This record gives sequence, C-alpha cells and structure tokens, in this order.
Amino acid sequence: MKRTLITLAMTLAVAAPALADEALAKSKNCMSCHATDKKLVGPSYKDVAKKYAGQKDAADKLVAKVMKGGSGVWGPVPMPANPQVNEADAKKLVAWVLATK
Repeated sequence: MKRTLITLAMTLAVAAPALADEALAKSKNCMSCHATDKKLVGPSYKDVAKKYAGQKDAADKLVAKVMKGGSGVWGPVPMPANPQVNEADAKKLVAWVLATK
C-alpha cells in the first residue's frame, strides 16, 4: 500500500505541471492552431521541441514569437501576435513546449 501511494504521488507530481501548462495553452487559445502531436494550422509542439532542441537561445526566440508573432519558419502561414499572453505566461508555455517529447 505504501509503495502504491508513493508511486501515485510521484506520478501526480510529474503530470500536474504538464496538465497545468496544457490548460494554460488552452486558456490562451494556443490549441486553436497547435496540437501536441500533430500539425494543425501551425506545427505540433513535438515538432517545435525537436526543431529547437539544443539551441541555447530557443526559449527567448520562442517567447518573442508567442508574444509578437512570426512568419517563414514553418511555411507560408504566419503566426499572429498574441497580446493576451504576458511574458511570464509565454515563458511557461515555451518551457512546456520545449519539454514536449
């Protein structure tokens, strides 16, 4: 019983931040154009994480793109600016996206 409780607690501790950041992505309308594992209007979060893996300045680049928008990296469809996302939330979202496996 004790082992089961410890395992459950560890699972929740790992899953809770991921769910919280997915909820943040939904609340900021990110999921209207992006999905975790498939391309919608924009690239999947897994593809973004793969493309930017190992780049030291990836988080800063992506925070700016989330807030100001961007174009040309993933094709002809531009990503609009997201004025509803403040810098702190953009950093949380980007950290979550870059950790997506």
